[in-house]
Amino acid sequence: MTELLEPSVDFVFKQIFGNEENKDEVLLNFLNEALRETEPKPFVSLTLLNPQLDKNALTDKQAILDVRAQNEDGKQVNLEIQVSNKYDMPNRSLYYAAKMYEEQLGEGQFYKSLKKVISINILTFNQIANDRFHNIYHLREDHTGELLLDDIEIHFMELPKLNLKPHKMDDRLVNWLMFIDGAPKERWEGLAMDTPGLKKAMTTLEFLSQNKEARALYEMRKKALLDEQSALDYAESRGKEEGKLEGKAERDKEIAASMLQKGLPVSLIAEVTGLSETEIEALNKKLH
Repeated sequence: MTELLEPSVDFVFKQIFGNEENKDEVLLNFLNEALRETEPKPFVSLTLLNPQLDKNALTDKQAILDVRAQNEDGKQVNLEIQVSNKYDMPNRSLYYAAKMYEEQLGEGQFYKSLKKVISINILTFNQIANDRFHNIYHLREDHTGELLLDDIEIHFMELPKLNLKPHKMDDRLVNWLMFIDGAPKERWEGLAMDTPGLKKAMTTLEFLSQNKEARALYEMRKKALLDEQSALDYAESRGKEEGKLEGKAERDKEIAASMLQKGLPVSLIAEVTGLSETEIEALNKKLH
């Protein structure tokens, strides 16, 4: 039995959701579930704005393999899955939403012609400090909660939170996210039973998993993402080590200052703290 590719790897995700053949069944159904709370009526049709996949981008750790679409009313959606926590997702998401908004306006056009833009971020890590797996943001007045305008909407869907509490109204969206999170095949039938479009997504994943070229591209992309994560982990560990060293140096100076005030000899202070006698003499001058 062929091992299934991971839908959470952005190359696979784009092949499933950003494929021209899947946009009217897979992508449309997913977006209508994701936007059930905020859109007054379901989307009827979609146009993919970036259906091409640049194979050269698969080895680029910084490449963004997002899915961008426009509905029949001109509203634009950017759908992205992110597996590496670069600690900049809110900034990044707002930037791309603002960029989509700004790019609509041609020379001589009026601001009122601008259409709503929606940024949907599916994360394999926790970002928001609550137990909701689906958080939605708009531009609102701080005191009254009044909506300024509905033109920019940002969603964060955090896969690790799916099992934190029971879900009621979001059952279909949960089914989609469980699939994206790599639910085992024995659970597929139950997930797809009442979730339009999900069976088609599962069929696409099976096909990709059996396709030699797709698997080779998947491995290439996964290696690039793992390299990026390793670099991020290394930078984080270095930062923590440097923080520890800085903290230790401060503590050593505090101990040295206390010993100096008690009149203890510089040689003894150097032995206890690890500071050089020159550093201790300089500290002593500051104290007096």
